[in-house]
Amino acid sequence: MPRALWLLIIGMAVNVTGSSFLWPLNTIYIHEHLGKSLTVAGIVLMLNAGASVAGNLFGGALFDKIGGYKAILLGIGITVAALIGLTFWHGWPMYVVFLTIIGFGSGIVFPSMYAMAGTVWKEGGRSAFNAIYVAQNLGVAIGAALGGLVASYSFQWIFVANTLMYILFLFIAVFGYRGIQSSNSGGKQTNILEQSTSVKSHAKLYALLILCIGYLLCWVGYVQWQSTIASHTQELGISLKQYSVLWTINGALIVVAQPIINKLLKPFAHQIKGQIITGILIFILSFVVASVANEFSGFLTAMVILTIGEMLVWPAVPTIADKLAPKGREGFYQGIVNSTATGGRMIGPLLGGILVDFYGHQMMLLILITLFVISIVTTFIYDRSLQSRKMQFKQASL
Repeated sequence: MPRALWLLIIGMAVNVTGSSFLWPLNTIYIHEHLGKSLTVAGIVLMLNAGASVAGNLFGGALFDKIGGYKAILLGIGITVAALIGLTFWHGWPMYVVFLTIIGFGSGIVFPSMYAMAGTVWKEGGRSAFNAIYVAQNLGVAIGAALGGLVASYSFQWIFVANTLMYILFLFIAVFGYRGIQSSNSGGKQTNILEQSTSVKSHAKLYALLILCIGYLLCWVGYVQWQSTIASHTQELGISLKQYSVLWTINGALIVVAQPIINKLLKPFAHQIKGQIITGILIFILSFVVASVANEFSGFLTAMVILTIGEMLVWPAVPTIADKLAPKGREGFYQGIVNSTATGGRMIGPLLGGILVDFYGHQMMLLILITLFVISIVTTFIYDRSLQSRKMQFKQASL
């Protein structure tokens, strides 16, 4: 791997380590410490994720216009300012205000990180995105493990630790990313109107949007582990430290097992659609196990199954987006993918909170499994129009 990609990997690991001190505990903090209902907690997380959607789209556009270095610095600067505020004022309603700003700032960063990874190592293909994905989960493992431990003493130190890690990320970006050039730097940009006039580009964008419908639904389900399932574990008497261990295992398993998964999948590199569908089926199995779990061991089993599924699904979607993206629009396409994931994180806690408050956990899990089935359908058909155009082109050339 090139040196530039290693710098992106280190930065992503530090970034996610900081944020992982807080995000697994957001619902617990809002529900248990601020005394709000799960529905209110869902609304707060929806605001955070909604701001992140806007940040993702804005950050993707900035990457294409001014380059990844400046876009990342802007996102980090906004996030650091909000985190400093949250460290001092984390009561109600300032918690909501700062969490929303953090969502927007951090949202700007992610599309540029993924787009830069794709452009600095084009020949690496999926490997570049796998590397960033593993770095994220290394951060999840470290941050969640330390976060649960720190929170058991004082939530105040959670906010301090998050802020310090993001300041470290700022230094890495300032001194490490300046020399990283993206493939579209100084080149002619393709605006969205020009894209729409191209039948080929229009079909690729259409295919990506269909794929992202299923991607969003998968995230709606996945995010329940950070919201309603997190709260449910507390009701069952599972400690905060034990809950944090679930995320530590999630991140550690990905760091250890992802290279093995990559080798196993190498002969099937061109069957990426099948990999995603298999991953979604594994998601369904994990939620079936979670629906009958009453003890820590049951949730641990469900988390391990969930982790295997996400190793197949999460890196695959940005890989497809990179392959579909026209030259000069890599940031825009990665912005769509990241904003879709964030949209799922926005809708998920609110939907889950409402379903649990009114219908209970079992009904929520049944509905989530239905959403996963829908995502299998959208994944299966997303490239149908592209395949049809290829067939028409072949017939016309005969």
